[in-house]
Order: sequence, then structure tokens, then C-alpha cells
Amino acid sequence: MATMAELWTNTGSALATLMFIYTIFNQYFPTFGDNLQPFIQRLTTLFDPYIQVTFFEYTGQNFKRSVPYDAIQNYLSKDSSARAKRLKANTVKGSKSLVLSMDDYEEITDDFEGIKVWWQSNKEETRKEPFSFYPGADEKRYYMLRFHRRDREVILERYINHVFREGKSIKLKNRERKIYSNSSTMYKKKKEELKRDLVKFSKSKEYYKKIGKAWKRGYLFYGPPGTGKSTMIAAMANFLDYDVYDLELTTVRDNTQLRRLLIDTSAKSIIVIEDIDCSLDLTGQRRKKEEEKEDGDEKSILKKMMENEDENTADSKVTLSGLLNFVDGLWSACGGERIIVFTTNFVDKLDPALVRKGRMDNHIELSYCCFEAFKVLAKNYLDVEESELFEEIKRLLEDKEIKMTPADIAENMLPKSENEGSETCLKRLIQVLKEAKRKVEDDVEEKKRETEEKEKAETAPNEGEQ
Repeated sequence: MATMAELWTNTGSALATLMFIYTIFNQYFPTFGDNLQPFIQRLTTLFDPYIQVTFFEYTGQNFKRSVPYDAIQNYLSKDSSARAKRLKANTVKGSKSLVLSMDDYEEITDDFEGIKVWWQSNKEETRKEPFSFYPGADEKRYYMLRFHRRDREVILERYINHVFREGKSIKLKNRERKIYSNSSTMYKKKKEELKRDLVKFSKSKEYYKKIGKAWKRGYLFYGPPGTGKSTMIAAMANFLDYDVYDLELTTVRDNTQLRRLLIDTSAKSIIVIEDIDCSLDLTGQRRKKEEEKEDGDEKSILKKMMENEDENTADSKVTLSGLLNFVDGLWSACGGERIIVFTTNFVDKLDPALVRKGRMDNHIELSYCCFEAFKVLAKNYLDVEESELFEEIKRLLEDKEIKMTPADIAENMLPKSENEGSETCLKRLIQVLKEAKRKVEDDVEEKKRETEEKEKAETAPNEGEQ
């Protein structure tokens, strides 16, 4: 009686013979072969214990490169140089180095949770098109993943997601990091200064250790709404590859919870308190105490305590001293670099002790749109670098009475329809700037009339008495 090994050997030999006959037969009778192919595939699948998953380079109508394909290419690039015998070297826009990937028809293995899988880089020749929008129109490239059917659940539910996450992470790490921001009010010189400051901070671990200070740095972004303060924070995080923690002080119960939240933050993070002038009543706490001390109020101690308790019942009990300790690093001495960013629309409202140098090390103003900032926006939104209308726009923007943020300028330059050209958009912007100037002049006149009427009303009774 034949053993199981002999049975499988004979079955494999028979399948190989069948496939050889099918290949020869298909050359002379292609139509019949096409009809027979589904049957051959089902028969092969019946005896083949392996599953294959294919990821094509282009999806849909071949106009868009597949995101999963890119992620797989990046993921496999980390092992390709060590495992594959034939490699392709490509340059990717924004990358700091060459990206190595498997050459066509190359295969490498990968291990995940003790499971072995195989990756193949393949391509198929297709019918040549007379014209196509995408590269390699006469071929279809794809990656094929092969694994044993017993591992189906692990591979499909965990491994493929792992590949996509790692591939995306590798792409971000390979990318040359820049500060991208639509905050055109930050001139190139100021932006370069910020980049140098961030790089120096990120490499100063030993320096902070030497001087005995917590490894942190504070930034204060101030200026009117719409000038790009929040966008600049996102650009900083992108540049340094840091996490961002948006801290809403109004939801923090007390200083103890503030400390606990800070300890929960990770190293390499940016802790953000936006609109700090609106977050808590931190602006007048110290001033209020000084005034109470000066006017010699004779209220009883018990009455003062009751009033303070009533004031703090519904509100956050985070104090100015608690926040100062937070900024100074008494609570941030848990290790790892951290950046603290405050934003405000009204820097004059903040307690000077909160924003002094040493706490907020770098003060950066993001102000109204100027002509230089407008030119950057015109290039980005309209692809226009020069125009005869620029001179009038420059004159209007340099008028001290017109205060318009980059966000407002950008919104008014956006084409409202497909038929609108750059000249129409620039003329609309000029009209908006003129209307803004007229409104300022009208407001001044209105205030002037109100003042005159008030003065007349005050002097009228006096004249009647005389």
C-alpha cells in the first residue's frame, strides 16, 4: 500500500504534467484554454495550501497610485537591501536618501508573530495604449503576498495592517522635514530662525542636564485671530516629528490634575494651551490680590473665604502659581524633551510673570497681512508673481487703517468659479480692501459725531442754568 508521502509525490507529479500539457495545448487552442483556465485554477487551489493576496500599483482607471502599494514598498525597503539579490534604487521627492526596493520578479520573506510569509514583486505586460496619463501604461506592477491558509486570520486581521502602519511611518521618517505653514506673516528670515531654534533645542539634552534644568522650551505666539498661530504649531510638530497635546485648562479641576495630565504626556511632545487669555482668569489674579492689599479692605477673613469658595465652585481651580510651576519645570522634570506653546490674541492681558523670558523663551508675533505676505499668497493661490494690480494692493495694505489677516486675504483671492481668472480675483481683493478702508473711515466719523452730540448734551443744561 502506498504511503502518504508517495501519494503526495504522485499527485504533485500529475499536476505538473497536467500544467505542462495545458501550456502546450493553450498555444495552439487559445480560446479553449481560456475556458479551461478557471477549472485549472480551482483544481490547483484544492491541493495548494497557500493563499495569495495581490496589491496593484494603480487602482480604478489607473489614474491614481495605490496607497497600499506605496506603504508595502516602503515597508519592504527596510529589508530589501539585506535580503533581496536584485534591487532598484529610486529617488523620491522630499526624501533624504535613495529608496531601495525589490527588482521585478524578486522574492523576500518576512516573519510576523512566528509566521513566515513571502513577498514577490511582479509585473504583467498589457495591451499597449496609444495614449495614457500614467507611467508604465503597457505594464501592471504589483506585489503578491503569499502565506499558509492556517495563518489566514492573523495575516488578514493584523499583519497587513501592521505593514501599512510601518510603511507610512517609514515614509514620514525618510521625508525631509520642513516647516510648511500658510502663515505668510512669518517672513522667511523669522521662519529660518525658528527652525534653527527648534533644532538646537532638540539636540541640547546634555546641555540641559549640565545646567540642571528641565529639558523644555516655551514659545508664545501672539497676534489677531486668523494669522496662523495654530497652523504654526502643526508645522512645528511636523518638523520635529513630535506629538501634540492640546490642553484645555477650563476642563482641568485643579493643580493636582494639571500635574497628572503633564506626567501622562510623552517625551518629544508639544503641549499647547491656545487662547490662554480666555482659558482661565489668570490675567488679574496677582493684580487683584495687590489691589485688595492696598485698599485695606476690612472685610472679615471668614467672609473673604466664603466669597472665594463661591467663585471657585463651578470654575477650574487651577491657580496662576500652579501654572507657573508647570511652566518652570517643577512638574515637567519627569524626563524627555517637551515644548510648551501659549497662543493669545491679546498679549497685553496676560500676567507678566506668565510670559517672562525663562518661561516663554521665544515670543513670536503673527500680525496682519503685509505686502510681502500677500505676494506669497498670490503665488500659492493664483500662481501669480507679478501683476500691474500689485501696486494698488501694496498701497492699500500699507495703509495703517486697513487691518486684514492672511486668512481674510486668502479667502478673497480664491476663485469663486472655474471661469474666474487671476485678474478677476485680484480686482475683487482690491474692492474688499477699499471697502475695509471706507468702513474704518465711517466708524471714525460715527464716533466723532457721537462725541460731539455727547458734549452738546452735557453743555446744554449748564447754559440753561445761566
